[in-house]
Amino acid sequence: MKIIFILIIISAINLTLFAQSDQEANQQFIERYKENSELSYTSPFSEIGAPSKYLLSGKLTTTYMILGARTLPVAFALIPDFTVRVRNENSAGVRTPSFKLGGTAFIRLNSDEQNYKYAELTFTHHSNGQDASAINPDGTINTYNGNFSTNYLTSSYRFGKFEDHQNGESYNSYNHKLGLEWHKWFSYEKALEGEYGFTRLLYDFSFRKYAFYNNEKSDRWEKTSSGSSARKSLEKEFLRLNAQFSYAVNKINNSTITDIQKRLNVELTANYSLPFMHNVFLMATAGYYGEDPYNIYFGDHYPFVRFGISTGFIKYKITN
Repeated sequence: MKIIFILIIISAINLTLFAQSDQEANQQFIERYKENSELSYTSPFSEIGAPSKYLLSGKLTTTYMILGARTLPVAFALIPDFTVRVRNENSAGVRTPSFKLGGTAFIRLNSDEQNYKYAELTFTHHSNGQDASAINPDGTINTYNGNFSTNYLTSSYRFGKFEDHQNGESYNSYNHKLGLEWHKWFSYEKALEGEYGFTRLLYDFSFRKYAFYNNEKSDRWEKTSSGSSARKSLEKEFLRLNAQFSYAVNKINNSTITDIQKRLNVELTANYSLPFMHNVFLMATAGYYGEDPYNIYFGDHYPFVRFGISTGFIKYKITN
């Protein structure tokens, strides 16, 4: 026990010295953590192609950076994620909204914000606010008001590169996430046993474009030519292309490990911000769900498209 205590003290001292030697990087990485978070969106007709028909869907998520000290290379955030799909019915009901609440620890792994590396560990609770039985008397899944609940950990390694550029020049960034999601260490709805992707491999890629604008006229921003400068300029992210991939690798009834139809989830999304928009994108998504992530609908698998608007921690910085 004494040896363990001594090792903890030494580790704490090393962590403190490391943190104090690079306080600027600690602050810069907070922006990376936030910019890499999920986007919120509002989408008419929702997942077009789903077995159920919808009038509207919306996802509302943000990042509450609770711990982001200048003297620490670690940070902590509370991340709520609320998604609803309004059904195409007389009552325009929601029935089973998806409620997620998670806590994420971030660990900075280097000091170069232009070629960043960091790790994440997230605990998430996911439920749908219903308490009826998850299984109907005939043995089918109760998607009307059946209980859905699970808790899981996600460990991720994130890395990316921002292109070198001069002030006033457009540039790009390339952002990656490798992760593993697993559920069975915690409580979950027993109806999911043998039917649900409890262990998933994750990979996300995001390509982003940034541009500078001048406000030589007081009422509008105009895109600068390469290398030009102005008394005031706007640095803005105007394009974000996202690819999200996950694959269930645990045992699932009547499904082999190569059963892409039930195990693969993939989405490709284009987000584009018009010059007059602030922190808003026009959004278009095409994808395939082998397991619908919308709680109790996990048994559905289908291709889909989604259109709408999205927002989040998007770079929009005015400088003199």
